[in-house]
Amino acid sequence: MVRLLIPTAKHFFPPKSSNHISNTKSQCLSILNYRSCLKPLFLIHTLLHKEEEPTVNTSKISPTFSWNKLIRVSAENGEHKKAFTVYATMQRKGIKPNNFTFPILIKSCASFLGRKEGRQIHVHTLKFGLDCNVYVENTLIHFYGSCGKIKDAKKVFDSMSVRTLVSWNAILTACVENSLFDDSIQLFVKMRDSGFDPDETTMVVSLSACSELGNLSLGKWVHSQVAVRGLIMNCQLGTALVNMYAKSGAVEYAGLVFDRMCNKNVWTWSAMILGFAQHGHAKRALELFSKMMKSSVRPNYVTFVGVLCACSHAGLVDEGYRYFHEMEHVHGIQPVMIHYGTMVDILGRAGHINEAYDFILNMPIEPDPVVWRTLLCACNLHSNEGDNKIRDEVRKRLLKLEPRRGGNLVMVANMYADEGMWDKAAKVRRVMKDGGIKKMAGESSIELDGSIHIFLSGDKSQVDYEGMYEILDGLNLHMKIHDNG
Repeated sequence: MVRLLIPTAKHFFPPKSSNHISNTKSQCLSILNYRSCLKPLFLIHTLLHKEEEPTVNTSKISPTFSWNKLIRVSAENGEHKKAFTVYATMQRKGIKPNNFTFPILIKSCASFLGRKEGRQIHVHTLKFGLDCNVYVENTLIHFYGSCGKIKDAKKVFDSMSVRTLVSWNAILTACVENSLFDDSIQLFVKMRDSGFDPDETTMVVSLSACSELGNLSLGKWVHSQVAVRGLIMNCQLGTALVNMYAKSGAVEYAGLVFDRMCNKNVWTWSAMILGFAQHGHAKRALELFSKMMKSSVRPNYVTFVGVLCACSHAGLVDEGYRYFHEMEHVHGIQPVMIHYGTMVDILGRAGHINEAYDFILNMPIEPDPVVWRTLLCACNLHSNEGDNKIRDEVRKRLLKLEPRRGGNLVMVANMYADEGMWDKAAKVRRVMKDGGIKKMAGESSIELDGSIHIFLSGDKSQVDYEGMYEILDGLNLHMKIHDNG
């Protein structure tokens, strides 16, 4: 699945005049959504930085205030090295940092994933006795979460003596960004038990976790809480709902939310198009894309993932080529690996094996294992004598890139078995056994009464599994009779 990106907020300077202090919140909120960056998880950080900083008494501006302003200007302009140079100069001049200084530097480290620099700043917060300041701690959670150091983020959170709603939102976001979706839901429950009422940010994060877990019942409950609490159905929250319903398979619900939204941005349209495409509604996805083109919203790279996915499911090869060409030459969007992989899937599903192989060879970037695996699956699906040479070449390239991936070796062994090359199939199986390589078991899940039941291939630990297999065999037999009839 494709995860949508997170527009992040451009931070606001403390006002120069005390007359403007009352306007800080409205001014901060007015510039949310101003910028965007390539970061996974959907529209969380924008709301995450809504927390107001402590007000500044500008009638007695300290030297630290001026230095903080210089550091902030550098950081917001992306000149992170300069920001740290200013901080170092500030240290040399003996000017003591305060609770404004460190959040700026920590956020700067998070923006370029500077783990080493961030840890150094963390040490400095301890040195100056500001490690227990709630604003510093909140930005540390955000930093460690952004850098994939979720254990450190949790450690900071667990050690906090005072927590705000932003603290909870920060750790929830960190968990979702690091794929700890169950932990995120558990923390959400703990937050409510601690007396904190969720806001729009909390709901967006929780809906993201529900969508990744495929827990439709929990997602519906979160949606009900949005209504019960009278939260504003802004663009971010509406898009998160569309995304959750679409990923959970409730495409019609996603469509209802989408149609009722007054304001939609490119992420909203993209989530709905992708939802239709990934659930086999290719015609509806392409019709929605045409409708989007007539609006003022311009597509982005995720939009075209959905459009190309729709073409793949519908077998629309010529249309796929056209959209792929328009993406770059009309809309100025440079194709990335997922777009090339989807084009290979379009050609492979349609049985154009030679064309797909030539497409890969002419790619301006080095194809990754997913691209080669997509073509190998297509070769197995449309096997014929003329494609054996291509299939062998694709197999070699894939095993060269991922020699110890169990799924690849199983696929190759099955290919040999299908061709009656039993010795070669046995040899591949022996390599897997001797090397301790195992294929991850196939997994499926079903939601029943709010609980997710997971089934693994070959697993017989489920209660009444024999009855389940009998029903499955009966369904398979019914489908075969239907196909032959």
